Amino acid sequence: MAVNRTPVLKRCRSLGLEPMYLGIDKKSTRQLKRANRKMSEYGLQLREKQKAKFIYGVLEKPFRNYYKKADRMPGQTGANLMMLLETRLDNVLFRMGLARTRKEARQIVDHKHVLVNGKCVNIPSYLVKAGDTVEIKEKCKSSARYKGILEVTGGRLVPEWLDVDQENLKGSIKEMPARDAIDVPVNEMLIVELYSK
Repeated sequence: MAVNRTPVLKRCRSLGLEPMYLGIDKKSTRQLKRANRKMSEYGLQLREKQKAKFIYGVLEKPFRNYYKKADRMPGQTGANLMMLLETRLDNVLFRMGLARTRKEARQIVDHKHVLVNGKCVNIPSYLVKAGDTVEIKEKCKSSARYKGILEVTGGRLVPEWLDVDQENLKGSIKEMPARDAIDVPVNEMLIVELYSK
C-alpha cells in the first residue's frame, strides 16, 4: 500500500491546516518560508483537494472514485463528496471518539476489532448508512488500549448525526451528515471545479 511518509506537522504547515483536525494536539512553532507569490486558481483548487485527501487519509484513485460517485448522486456534488468521506468507517470511529486519529481508527478496523450491525468489518473505506450500529468487539473492549483512547478523547465533541455510548464502546448513525454538520476546513466547490475541467 502506498504511504506518504512526510511528517504530519510539515504537511499541515504546507497545506495551511491546523493539526487538531487530524486529532493531533501538537503545535508547530515553525513558520513556512513561502515567497509572496499569488497562487493561481488551479493551485488553490489543487490545495483544497490535497487538504481533503490528507485529512481523510485517502489516495488519489479512491478519491477520484468518491468524486464520480458523488457526481452521480442527487444533490450538490461537493456536499455529496464530503458526506461520502465523512461516512467512511475509519472516520466514523474517529468521530465517535473510539480512536485518537483517523490513522489509528484505520488500524483498529484493519485488526478486525470492529463490528458493524453485529458483523466483523475490516475495510476502513466501508461506507456506513443511517441506522447502522458500530461497536468494538467484546473481547477487545477490556484491553488497556481503549481505556487510554477514552482518556484522550473523552472531552471531544461528538457530531449530532452520531449517537455514542462511550462506556460500552459503541454507537449508531442517526442520520447521514449534512454539509453544515461537517467541521472540516475544506472548500469542496474548488475540488468540484478542479475535477470538472
